[in-house]
Amino acid sequence: MIKSINILLAEDDKNLGFVIKDNLVHEGFNVTLCEDGLQAHSAFKRESFSLCVLDVMLPKMDGFKLAEQIRKTDKNIPILFLTAKSMVEDKLEGFKKGGDDYITKPFNMEELIYRINVFLKRTSSTKGDKLSYKIGNYTFDYNNLTLTVNFSTQKLTQKEADVLQLFCDHQGEVLKREYILKQIWGSDDYFLGRSLDVFISKIRKYLKKDRSINIINYHGIGFKFTDSC
Repeated sequence: MIKSINILLAEDDKNLGFVIKDNLVHEGFNVTLCEDGLQAHSAFKRESFSLCVLDVMLPKMDGFKLAEQIRKTDKNIPILFLTAKSMVEDKLEGFKKGGDDYITKPFNMEELIYRINVFLKRTSSTKGDKLSYKIGNYTFDYNNLTLTVNFSTQKLTQKEADVLQLFCDHQGEVLKREYILKQIWGSDDYFLGRSLDVFISKIRKYLKKDRSINIINYHGIGFKFTDSC
């Protein structure tokens, strides 16, 4: 049982919000439940949280907008979207707005708790480690979620850092899409495969100042991360 972990839960369905909060509290989490986006944003600015669980269709400020506001002040905190939408575009939009994962309603409570624990395990397991990588002209500090070049520092989200670390650990190897998805998300779901492309696009953008670094796309197979320096 995990103690002293604060979770921000934004869900406008009172019954579902109560059920989620009750189950998370039973698991040992501290939960702040908000019924609209503005209330959740105020709570985030006022309190300290380890993870956010955000419904997409929130009143006053939707989940995507809320995630954008959260990312303006905290690039690192894991954000998990709850969505009733099944459209690929909606899910990709969530990742573009700063989300790390999503779960589609209706969902199994055990799955939600499992995904939360995966996030928390990854973010806490490296606190005592100093994992630093030299990538071309860049310095990648996994522990602090930063990518630095020429005295300019780019803050990464946890998922961005997880993907980049996996590439660094397997530099020069062709990593199959299914392997990447299972290592980072714990599943090779089709929609997660589309989201992986979003994260890789972001990483390419972050690394564009050094042309010796390349992420080669093997269509339908996977990716190879190379550094020719």
